Amino acid sequence: MDRKMIIRILVFVAAVGLITAGLMDNGFADVMNKATRICYECIGIG
Repeated sequence: MDRKMIIRILVFVAAVGLITAGLMDNGFADVMNKATRICYECIGIG
């Protein structure tokens, strides 16, 4: 394998690891909560 392929694989593995850590830390709920609040503020409800 060449260097580019190894770097791509390492970046992919790191991304999967960080996504998994975020999901296990309930990060998705935090992001959705903030997005909902921002949308409500934009349309004047919240």
